[in-house]
Amino acid sequence: MKPQESEQPTDEEMRIAIMNSLRKLGFVIENDSRLRLPSDGKDQIRELNMLAMAHKRNRSRPALERREEKLLKKLASGKEVNVNAISPTLVEVISGSEDELLFRYATLHWSIPVSSGYGRRLRFLIIDQHNGKLMGVIGLGDPVFNLGPRDRWIGWGKTAARDRLRYVMDLFVLGAVPPYSFLLCGKLAGLLATSNEVRVAMSQKYSGQGALISGKPHDGSLALLTTTSALGRSSMYNRLKYHDQTAFIKVGSTRGYGEFQFSDGIYDTLSEYASANLLPSGKHHAWGKGFRNRREVVRKVLDKVELSKQLLNHGIKREVFAVPLAENCREFLHGQEDFLVNYNRPVNAIFSYFRERWLIPRSQRDHRYTEWRPDEWRIWGAG
Repeated sequence: MKPQESEQPTDEEMRIAIMNSLRKLGFVIENDSRLRLPSDGKDQIRELNMLAMAHKRNRSRPALERREEKLLKKLASGKEVNVNAISPTLVEVISGSEDELLFRYATLHWSIPVSSGYGRRLRFLIIDQHNGKLMGVIGLGDPVFNLGPRDRWIGWGKTAARDRLRYVMDLFVLGAVPPYSFLLCGKLAGLLATSNEVRVAMSQKYSGQGALISGKPHDGSLALLTTTSALGRSSMYNRLKYHDQTAFIKVGSTRGYGEFQFSDGIYDTLSEYASANLLPSGKHHAWGKGFRNRREVVRKVLDKVELSKQLLNHGIKREVFAVPLAENCREFLHGQEDFLVNYNRPVNAIFSYFRERWLIPRSQRDHRYTEWRPDEWRIWGAG
């Protein structure tokens, strides 16, 4: 006998499931077409992400639960952190490695769901060489094609963006893990993302590769990073400097559109429904088959079941930051100059600056880091 195929929901059932999911997340739905948050504080935004994070953890459970005990040993307890001996290094994450499992496990503790990054991808663990423990993570992926605040800051039109976007990467995850996070090492992670070592890793991995669509060879140069704040206004990145250079420049805010509100498990249903009932569109043949991205899946399903596409407007406006890696970043990306004049920021110099500016003063006035234990990060029960 052939296995019985799962029955696809009707349009009405799909519509009801979407509306119920959004209400479960805490959204108020006005006229079945517009989402409104009961409040606009960071705590409310965190609550909206809780179900999505729970779903992501549940999906990761088969691969990570049995390894959790080993992964927890990669984290430092407070007593293992010697502020005067901290020595960070960047370790590039290789697909299929133990480092990748640690990267994935760490990001399951973020306040919002972390994507896997799109297209080109570079991931790093920040490791304290003194004790071999994890300090933080950095993840770079391909940027979105249209990002108004970024494009206006550079001065891009569509043609220039198409030609020069390959010199830009997006920081899809960035931050410190405890107990180092108590010592403001999120700021260290931000500065390390601008390091020479990250640029070199980018060049080594992608130099000489042709772009998928245009076929034009890429020299692997990296001129600009972009990122958005997780919870509205960012206290971590605002005014973050390396000596007299502003590292993270606020260039505007997003308009509050996205699809994270469909990440609590309903997206799997949306994806199955789209695959069974809809055809992909607007995607270059060189990218392969299937839908272009999550946004296309959600848009098409909303249209099919006669729900407003305004449901993609979650209303959470996040700050957009430009992170230049060269003195002439904008001139180069605008096509006015042909060669980058990169900043010289080796990891050891960045840490030396961070140590005196933030680490030592923080450690002297805030001793919470000494009390933290890795078991506090356990997700799936006692070991």
